[in-house]
Amino acid sequence: MTLPSSCDVLVAGSGNAGFTAAVAAKQAGAKQVILIEKAPEEWAGGNSFFTAGAYRTAHNGAADLLPLVNNVDEATSKRIDMEPYTAQDFANDMQRICQGRSDPTLSKVLVEESFPAIQWLKQNGIRFQLSFNRQAYEVGGRLKFWGGLALKTEDGGKGLIEDHKANARRHGVKTYYSTALEQLLTTPDTGAVEGVIVRHQGKTATIKAGAIVLAAGGFESNPRWDLAKVRGTPYNTGDALEIAIRDAKAKQVGNWSGCHSVAWDANAPAHEGDRIASNEFTKSGYPLGLMFNNNGKRFVDEGVDLRNYTYAKFGRAILSQPNQSAFQIWDQRAIPLLRSEEYRPERVKQIIANSIPELADRLVELGLENRKAFVDNINAYNEAVYAFQKENPGKKWDPSIRDGVSTQSKAIQLPLAKSNWALPLDKGPFMAVHVTCGITFTFGGLAVDPNTAQVISSVTDRGVESLYCCGEMLGGLFYDNYPGGSGLTAGAVFGRRAGMAAAENAKKGGHSRPRL
Repeated sequence: MTLPSSCDVLVAGSGNAGFTAAVAAKQAGAKQVILIEKAPEEWAGGNSFFTAGAYRTAHNGAADLLPLVNNVDEATSKRIDMEPYTAQDFANDMQRICQGRSDPTLSKVLVEESFPAIQWLKQNGIRFQLSFNRQAYEVGGRLKFWGGLALKTEDGGKGLIEDHKANARRHGVKTYYSTALEQLLTTPDTGAVEGVIVRHQGKTATIKAGAIVLAAGGFESNPRWDLAKVRGTPYNTGDALEIAIRDAKAKQVGNWSGCHSVAWDANAPAHEGDRIASNEFTKSGYPLGLMFNNNGKRFVDEGVDLRNYTYAKFGRAILSQPNQSAFQIWDQRAIPLLRSEEYRPERVKQIIANSIPELADRLVELGLENRKAFVDNINAYNEAVYAFQKENPGKKWDPSIRDGVSTQSKAIQLPLAKSNWALPLDKGPFMAVHVTCGITFTFGGLAVDPNTAQVISSVTDRGVESLYCCGEMLGGLFYDNYPGGSGLTAGAVFGRRAGMAAAENAKKGGHSRPRL
């Protein structure tokens, strides 16, 4: 397709936030909306394609969510245990998990608009399901959801992007792949953004626009993160962030040294995700077992919290270990509970042994340097677990709650506890997998007006006229960690705000309006 010379709204980025913004702009009255994407079409979707498609939302229980999903029959619905996850619960998690550093207004908007955004996505053809495989355990015949996260998209990120692409086509959004943003054009007197220069099919072109929405991802694929494996697209190198800072004097905010990362298959590709395997390289079964570094030592409390609140920071913890490497270990009590899509032999190299010493020998071949410490630490762990069980005979192990089954008793306390779900690890055969850090998205980004997602100027501390931002490029929401599933929700919430505000700006004349 030939690039247009002008449009009402131009969106840069083809992920969840970008497609949301483009369709929202169309629905708000923008006549001509185009979406540009630096990557070729076979890499459409940015990092959203590589997610599990989980969306965190406030809700009042299963009655709120069942009308949104397509995978629950009447019999199954009667077996579901799902506590309400209120707006206050969501707000508390944002405060706790982000260490009180999340921008309070951005966080408030995210929480309060989370459910309306899900409803909007549903109305626009996004297929939601209850996440039985990732977010529920069967306990006593009941399907118990846990961790405040219940919704996912059908076929994960792959299905999400297919649905977004179809919705954009229905709304008449024109999408141009292999089209990279190179420059924001601004008016000399006001600094308002009035268009872009892009590179398309090897040539530069100018597109005038009434408003521009930046949704082009973070900088996780930039070589500065070369010790972490890239979980998703190789095209998120931070170009659009640099362009906005350079050309529009966009204000930087947030945790620029922080990122969402996960325990990732050590044998996965280093510099880009695999579009077939996608999220299956994630290795999130650590709460059911133990993690050791190459020195034979545990380095995190695997049971400190529900997985939804730890996986994004434990990947970074692995990055800090010798050789950016770790081993996840389980025995026969836990192996049957591991998710097959992540741990089946077709997806990951399973290291199997009949005893802990034999397992240690096999791990030495993969980089374990202190075999004795590994064996001794597992023995010490088992002693601590049995001591706790002896003192607490009525304590019940339950992976769907913070069960308090730990290593810490009056008789024995480990220097590094396992605070929940601490079962003995002595029933062979044993299994280990080799993991590293897989980086998902970076936390640093641009400052925006929470009401409109308009980019803030570092010079005037006021909005940059006609420029908006959403998705991973938006800074200030997440610090050090994040509540699982809130990234896609934030992309939808602020993508809608950016798209609607951009359309209104364009209808009023965009950059041609004088600044008062």
